[in-house]
Amino acid sequence: MSKEYLMTQEGLQKLENELEYLKIVRRKEVAEKIKEALSFGDISENAEYDEAKNEQADLEKRIAKLENMVRNAILIDESQVTTDEINVGCRVRLLEVDEKEETEYMIVGATEADPFDQKISNESPVGMALIGKKVGDVVDIVVPDGIVKYQVLSIER
Repeated sequence: MSKEYLMTQEGLQKLENELEYLKIVRRKEVAEKIKEALSFGDISENAEYDEAKNEQADLEKRIAKLENMVRNAILIDESQVTTDEINVGCRVRLLEVDEKEETEYMIVGATEADPFDQKISNESPVGMALIGKKVGDVVDIVVPDGIVKYQVLSIER
């Protein structure tokens, strides 16, 4: 059985856009590199050819991975996401109790996680600890630096 990939509509669209770009634009670029490298003659000692073929293999691997992810995507029905408790698809505002600092995260499936964009995976330590919590709950989360205590301030869609 194939792995299922939990994601939002936005995350699926992002994957589909990347897949289209790789198939339409990048494949042509890599094919041109191979063609150019072949024009140099003997391929047995042609570093440009080897590099282009390796790039092609990496590209085809990425395309296959994205096709599998799109094919096995399980969309989060955002209209069904409630704000009663934290779940995938929720945006949560938290207070780090000890530091008195607020932070906001969106809980997403693992394929969409992007900590730099405040999107954390439901499979990450923080995401797993927050799932099921309600406004007002205080949760201790084990992180590499120790334990962080968060209070849930709000849950939104």
